[in-house]
Amino acid sequence: MKKIGLIVGSLRKESWNRKVAQVVKGMFPEGYDVDFIEIGDLPLYNEDFEAPGMEPASYAPFRKQVEASDGFIFFTPEYNRSVPPAIKNAIDVASRPYGQSKWGGKPAAVASASIGTSGGMEGNMALRQNFIFTDLIPLQQPEVYLAGVANLFDEDGEMVEDTKAFLQKFVDAFVRHVERF
Repeated sequence: MKKIGLIVGSLRKESWNRKVAQVVKGMFPEGYDVDFIEIGDLPLYNEDFEAPGMEPASYAPFRKQVEASDGFIFFTPEYNRSVPPAIKNAIDVASRPYGQSKWGGKPAAVASASIGTSGGMEGNMALRQNFIFTDLIPLQQPEVYLAGVANLFDEDGEMVEDTKAFLQKFVDAFVRHVERF
Protein backbone atom coordinates (compact mmCIF):
# COMPACT_ATOMS: atom_id res chain seq x y z
CA MET A 1 0.00 0.00 0.00
CA LYS A 2 1.43 3.37 -1.06
CA LYS A 3 0.58 6.32 1.17
CA ILE A 4 0.13 9.67 -0.60
CA GLY A 5 -0.19 12.97 1.24
CA LEU A 6 -2.22 15.81 -0.25
CA ILE A 7 -1.09 19.24 0.92
CA VAL A 8 -3.27 22.27 0.19
CA GLY A 9 -1.63 25.68 0.43
CA SER A 10 -4.80 27.70 0.73
CA LEU A 11 -6.30 27.67 4.22
CA ARG A 12 -9.54 29.29 3.10
CA LYS A 13 -12.63 27.27 4.02
CA GLU A 14 -13.97 27.29 0.46
CA SER A 15 -10.55 26.98 -1.21
CA TRP A 16 -10.68 26.12 -4.89
CA ASN A 17 -7.43 24.20 -4.50
CA ARG A 18 -8.99 22.05 -1.75
CA LYS A 19 -11.95 21.36 -4.04
CA VAL A 20 -9.56 20.24 -6.79
CA ALA A 21 -7.65 18.11 -4.27
CA GLN A 22 -10.91 16.45 -3.18
CA VAL A 23 -11.55 15.42 -6.78
CA VAL A 24 -7.98 14.15 -7.22
CA LYS A 25 -8.17 12.16 -3.98
CA GLY A 26 -10.83 9.93 -5.50
CA MET A 27 -8.88 9.22 -8.70
CA PHE A 28 -6.19 6.90 -7.34
CA PRO A 29 -6.22 3.17 -8.07
CA GLU A 30 -6.44 0.40 -5.51
CA GLY A 31 -3.30 0.02 -3.47
CA TYR A 32 -3.09 3.73 -2.67
CA ASP A 33 -4.02 5.30 0.65
CA VAL A 34 -4.55 8.99 -0.13
CA ASP A 35 -5.30 11.57 2.52
CA PHE A 36 -4.84 15.21 3.41
CA ILE A 37 -1.91 16.39 5.49
CA GLU A 38 -3.21 19.51 7.20
CA ILE A 39 -0.88 22.48 7.57
CA GLY A 40 -3.11 25.23 9.00
CA ASP A 41 -2.17 24.72 12.64
CA LEU A 42 1.62 24.82 12.18
CA PRO A 43 3.19 27.85 13.88
CA LEU A 44 5.67 29.72 11.70
CA TYR A 45 8.99 27.91 11.69
CA ASN A 46 11.57 29.45 13.98
CA GLU A 47 15.00 27.92 14.54
CA ASP A 48 14.59 28.64 18.27
CA PHE A 49 12.04 25.79 18.26
CA GLU A 50 14.91 23.34 17.74
CA ALA A 51 16.04 23.84 21.35
CA PRO A 52 14.94 21.04 23.72
CA GLY A 53 11.38 21.53 24.93
CA MET A 54 10.64 24.42 22.57
CA GLU A 55 9.03 22.58 19.62
CA PRO A 56 5.35 23.42 19.08
CA ALA A 57 3.05 20.46 19.77
CA SER A 58 1.79 20.37 16.16
CA TYR A 59 5.24 19.82 14.65
CA ALA A 60 5.84 16.19 15.70
CA PRO A 61 2.57 14.72 14.33
CA PHE A 62 2.98 16.69 11.11
CA ARG A 63 6.54 15.46 10.64
CA LYS A 64 5.40 11.88 11.32
CA GLN A 65 2.74 12.16 8.62
CA VAL A 66 5.29 13.46 6.13
CA GLU A 67 7.80 10.78 7.07
CA ALA A 68 5.16 8.02 6.74
CA SER A 69 4.10 9.18 3.27
CA ASP A 70 5.52 7.68 0.08
CA GLY A 71 4.76 10.75 -2.04
CA PHE A 72 2.97 14.07 -2.11
CA ILE A 73 0.77 16.21 -4.29
CA PHE A 74 0.82 19.89 -3.41
CA PHE A 75 -2.15 22.05 -4.41
CA THR A 76 -1.35 25.74 -4.46
CA PRO A 77 -2.87 29.04 -5.41
CA GLU A 78 -0.61 31.90 -6.39
CA TYR A 79 -0.10 34.66 -3.83
CA ASN A 80 1.85 37.69 -5.07
CA ARG A 81 3.57 35.62 -7.78
CA SER A 82 4.64 32.95 -5.31
CA VAL A 83 3.27 30.35 -2.89
CA PRO A 84 1.09 31.00 0.13
CA PRO A 85 3.08 31.28 3.37
CA ALA A 86 1.37 28.23 4.88
CA ILE A 87 2.75 25.86 2.25
CA LYS A 88 6.28 27.29 2.47
CA ASN A 89 6.11 27.02 6.25
CA ALA A 90 5.04 23.37 6.01
CA ILE A 91 8.02 22.60 3.79
CA ASP A 92 10.32 24.34 6.27
CA VAL A 93 8.85 22.57 9.32
CA ALA A 94 9.32 19.09 7.83
CA SER A 95 12.79 19.87 6.48
CA ARG A 96 14.24 20.92 9.84
CA PRO A 97 16.29 20.54 11.94
CA TYR A 98 19.02 20.61 9.29
CA GLY A 99 19.95 17.12 8.18
CA GLN A 100 16.68 15.59 9.41
CA SER A 101 14.35 16.37 6.51
CA LYS A 102 11.29 14.15 6.17
CA TRP A 103 10.85 15.03 2.48
CA GLY A 104 14.08 13.67 1.00
CA GLY A 105 14.04 11.38 -2.00
CA LYS A 106 10.26 11.14 -2.27
CA PRO A 107 8.15 11.78 -5.38
CA ALA A 108 6.03 14.90 -5.52
CA ALA A 109 3.75 16.77 -7.89
CA VAL A 110 2.23 20.23 -7.98
CA ALA A 111 -1.19 21.32 -9.16
CA SER A 112 -2.16 24.96 -9.05
CA ALA A 113 -5.54 26.56 -9.48
CA SER A 114 -6.56 30.17 -9.67
CA ILE A 115 -9.64 32.19 -10.49
CA GLY A 116 -7.34 34.25 -12.72
CA THR A 117 -5.98 33.52 -16.17
CA SER A 118 -2.55 32.15 -15.26
CA GLY A 119 -3.79 29.13 -13.31
CA GLY A 120 -1.36 29.89 -10.50
CA MET A 121 1.61 29.18 -12.74
CA GLU A 122 4.12 31.32 -10.84
CA GLY A 123 3.07 29.85 -7.51
CA ASN A 124 3.46 26.40 -9.04
CA MET A 125 6.98 27.19 -10.28
CA ALA A 126 8.01 28.83 -7.00
CA LEU A 127 6.92 25.73 -5.11
CA ARG A 128 8.99 23.51 -7.39
CA GLN A 129 12.07 25.56 -6.48
CA ASN A 130 11.61 24.45 -2.87
CA PHE A 131 11.82 20.84 -4.01
CA ILE A 132 15.46 21.22 -5.05
CA PHE A 133 16.95 21.67 -1.59
CA THR A 134 14.47 19.41 0.19
CA ASP A 135 15.21 16.62 -2.34
CA LEU A 136 11.61 16.09 -3.40
CA ILE A 137 11.55 14.53 -6.87
CA PRO A 138 8.93 16.38 -8.95
CA LEU A 139 6.71 14.95 -11.64
CA GLN A 140 7.54 17.00 -14.72
CA GLN A 141 4.57 16.28 -16.99
CA PRO A 142 1.74 16.92 -17.22
CA GLU A 143 1.89 20.35 -15.67
CA VAL A 144 -1.34 21.40 -13.96
CA TYR A 145 -2.34 25.07 -14.06
CA LEU A 146 -6.11 25.39 -13.70
CA ALA A 147 -7.08 28.89 -14.82
CA GLY A 148 -10.56 30.22 -14.18
CA VAL A 149 -11.08 27.40 -11.69
CA ALA A 150 -14.49 28.71 -10.62
CA ASN A 151 -15.72 27.85 -14.14
CA LEU A 152 -14.45 24.27 -13.87
CA PHE A 153 -17.24 23.29 -11.48
CA ASP A 154 -20.90 23.16 -12.42
CA GLU A 155 -23.79 24.67 -10.46
CA ASP A 156 -23.99 21.50 -8.31
CA GLY A 157 -20.34 21.83 -7.31
CA GLU A 158 -19.21 18.94 -9.52
CA MET A 159 -16.08 19.31 -11.61
CA VAL A 160 -16.71 19.41 -15.34
CA GLU A 161 -15.87 16.21 -17.22
CA ASP A 162 -13.04 17.45 -19.45
CA THR A 163 -11.16 18.83 -16.43
CA LYS A 164 -11.72 15.57 -14.56
CA ALA A 165 -10.32 13.67 -17.55
CA PHE A 166 -7.24 15.91 -17.59
CA LEU A 167 -6.72 15.44 -13.85
CA GLN A 168 -7.07 11.67 -14.24
CA LYS A 169 -4.16 11.77 -16.69
CA PHE A 170 -2.20 13.76 -14.10
CA VAL A 171 -2.97 11.20 -11.37
CA ASP A 172 -2.06 8.32 -13.69
CA ALA A 173 1.28 9.98 -14.48
CA PHE A 174 1.89 10.60 -10.78
CA VAL A 175 1.17 6.93 -9.98
CA ARG A 176 3.75 5.89 -12.60
CA HIS A 177 6.17 8.40 -11.04
CA VAL A 178 5.60 6.97 -7.54
CA GLU A 179 6.02 3.40 -8.79
CA ARG A 180 9.58 4.23 -9.89
CA PHE A 181 10.57 4.58 -6.24
